[in-house]
Amino acid sequence: MSYDRRLAAARAAMAEAGVGAMVVSGLVNVRYLTGFTGSNGLVVIGPEAATLLTDFRYQTASDPLRAWVDVELAERDVIRTAADRLGELAAGAGKVGFEPALLTVERHAILAASHDGLTPAPGLIEKLRAVKDDEELDAVRASAALIEPVYAALADEGLAGRTEQDVAWRVRELFHEGGADDIAFDTIVASHERGAQPHAEPAAVPIGADTLVTIDLGCILAGYNSDCTRTFATGTPPLELARAYDVCLQSQLAAMDAIRPGIPASTVDLAARSLIEDAGYGERFGHPTGHGLGLEVHEAPRVGSKTAATLEPGMVVTVEPGIYLPGVGGVRIEDLVIVTPTGGERLTMYPKDLVTVG
Repeated sequence: MSYDRRLAAARAAMAEAGVGAMVVSGLVNVRYLTGFTGSNGLVVIGPEAATLLTDFRYQTASDPLRAWVDVELAERDVIRTAADRLGELAAGAGKVGFEPALLTVERHAILAASHDGLTPAPGLIEKLRAVKDDEELDAVRASAALIEPVYAALADEGLAGRTEQDVAWRVRELFHEGGADDIAFDTIVASHERGAQPHAEPAAVPIGADTLVTIDLGCILAGYNSDCTRTFATGTPPLELARAYDVCLQSQLAAMDAIRPGIPASTVDLAARSLIEDAGYGERFGHPTGHGLGLEVHEAPRVGSKTAATLEPGMVVTVEPGIYLPGVGGVRIEDLVIVTPTGGERLTMYPKDLVTVG
């Protein structure tokens, strides 16, 4: 990863935002800019240099980062050291930006007491993260490649008779066996009427026959996340659910076909949503069609009807329309896609036609 280039891009974004220095306190953004993976640190980007403040626990781990960022040990509450040193680290900068969504009121007050030029700079680093470089794209590809064997194993082992919780735990085991560092989020396993909950928690109840089972899963590898959803059948589902699956699949395929650089992300949402609305399920699809993904499972850009983002090559997005029928069940189909100069590169290759398992 070229952290020098990322810090230079951050300075360019800061100049555009009218701030001469920046206190980056969000740990994911700190990692993006410096490679620091500890639990306590922040970066002050000044006009000439960037300084990572962390505590004694990370002294040795942060030594390699000195090649592109100054590293200083601070007291455990690094924000107080940043406040004490801000006049020096941001000398001549004028306005100093901060991350309003990632800085608590208490921590902001500590900084503000030492510097009267604090200016909110919302989403500044997140916008840089939205477009991945080649190394990041390879990392996401590697993370996504671990998904297909997990779904294949679940289908081979069968779902009927197992509890949703047991299946979720098996997902964790399979990712571990496949070489993942961890799961990206708590796996969703939703059968029967619980499929109508987009973020259902796996229940301690057996999965029965002749229903749909939505399984939303992903993993982390080298810091980068993956995310995919498939909905399986355990026999012959009710006609209403079978129809919902067909509509959702056509919606998802239309949204996938819509992906290309230079278009509003909302266009992808519209491609999915219009088919679902035309089929009479508009009120049963209440979330955006997708979201960006990288160091976090949910990051820019948002792929929804009200987003202002434009798709660019190097962005990584999910495409995941769903139909949720209270008291009956639900379906969601999700792929992970890289926006390329000519369209989209699908990363999650497990079949999307309805797979029936035991």
